[in-house]
Amino acid sequence: MPQAQIGVYGLGTMGSALALNMAEKGFEVAVTNRETEWIADFVSEAGALQTRLHPHESLERFVEDIKPPRVILFMIPSGAPMDAVIATISPLLDEGDTIIDGGNADFHDTRRRSAALTEKGLHFVGMGVSGGEKGARHGPSMMVGGTDHSWTQLSDILRAIAARHDGDPCVDHLGPDGAGHFVKTVHNGIEYADMQVIAELYSLLRNGAAWPPAEIGKLFAEWDKGPLKSYLVEITGTLLQYADPETGHPMVDVIKDAAGQKGTGRWTVVEAVRMGQAANMIEAAVGARSWSSEKETRQAAQERLGDGRAALDLNAAVLADAFLAARVLCYAQGFRILAAASDEYDWSLDFARIAEIWREGCIIRSALLDDIAQAFRGDLPRGQLILSPTFSELLGRTIPALREVVAASVAGGHAVPALAAALGWYDTMRQGFGSANIIQAQRDFFGYHGFERLGREGKHHGPWWD
Repeated sequence: MPQAQIGVYGLGTMGSALALNMAEKGFEVAVTNRETEWIADFVSEAGALQTRLHPHESLERFVEDIKPPRVILFMIPSGAPMDAVIATISPLLDEGDTIIDGGNADFHDTRRRSAALTEKGLHFVGMGVSGGEKGARHGPSMMVGGTDHSWTQLSDILRAIAARHDGDPCVDHLGPDGAGHFVKTVHNGIEYADMQVIAELYSLLRNGAAWPPAEIGKLFAEWDKGPLKSYLVEITGTLLQYADPETGHPMVDVIKDAAGQKGTGRWTVVEAVRMGQAANMIEAAVGARSWSSEKETRQAAQERLGDGRAALDLNAAVLADAFLAARVLCYAQGFRILAAASDEYDWSLDFARIAEIWREGCIIRSALLDDIAQAFRGDLPRGQLILSPTFSELLGRTIPALREVVAASVAGGHAVPALAAALGWYDTMRQGFGSANIIQAQRDFFGYHGFERLGREGKHHGPWWD
């Protein structure tokens, strides 16, 4: 039997799907798992693909079976488990071998691991993988960070298994050390915000206009045929039309309104704030998920304070325009965060290429990404998407709808934190003269912090200190 071209450690949902994807594309894949009893079942269920799978219960035999210089993909929980397995496998590896972390890892950990393994002559790749189980099995979007040496080893395999947009593989080498994992983190932050916007629009139609879920689903299905086309719009249109087999009620009505989260949205907000960037749409989405978990408190507050939501007269076309404006602003905020990190860590991120990688396979794939890639490849004023001719014109057409929806929602007592955040950021960014001067005056008054004075260099203080 020929030696394996890559090893996959971790046969959970994502690891097993990626291993099968690689085998299907003709690669020899060594596989193992911490719980060794999983291995035989995985191989037996692989059908005809098992001829390209090399199962091993021993870590030593697993490593020996991979052709040098070795490439080993770990699909295990990030954090302490990843550190533990690196410590165990590193002594078995040779100079030039590459370890890949394909989980949702904190990019700071990725940078630390990369530096530590470099001292041992090993290479470490942080690879963001998006698309869920189906994407991993049939074509994910992958964001790779690491050395040029590692990319040379990996590129043929990853290009073969990636999703494709008009034949272009949705994978690329984005930069060194933590670049890939950071781009995946921001991808997830954008995902949080887009999902929250969809949830708010659904709630306005359901609780404000009393539309049944199936009719809302049909509207989303219509939206998926135009400029709002995206994976999240598509699946929302589908799932809203399902009924619960047990009760006959709309399926969405029997699901507890408490959203889970794995932390990547919070990481995006933390890093954005640390770098002095606005991420208020993502922050609103993270906050909304946190509040959703307090269901008992919300029920008590409703009993004491009243629901207070008024009926709304909503126009589907206006909602569509509001949605489109919010989505553009969400992407714009995400790419600003990427730009700040690229500068801070000297990654030289290619924003057009990132947009192209996201066009298929990933959760936030949408029709807008072609225009975003084109904007970054053109003459983009100050590197800001909202200033590009395409998007400034689009926002000029759609912001009035977003303003109308937010105003009606606020007046009617409907919570729209992400939509309101989008509008607040847009209005702030288009004010050449804002309100921060009073904040600087206050800071100087109570703390002698000083301020910049219009038309003059240096640090100044107000007359209240004379």
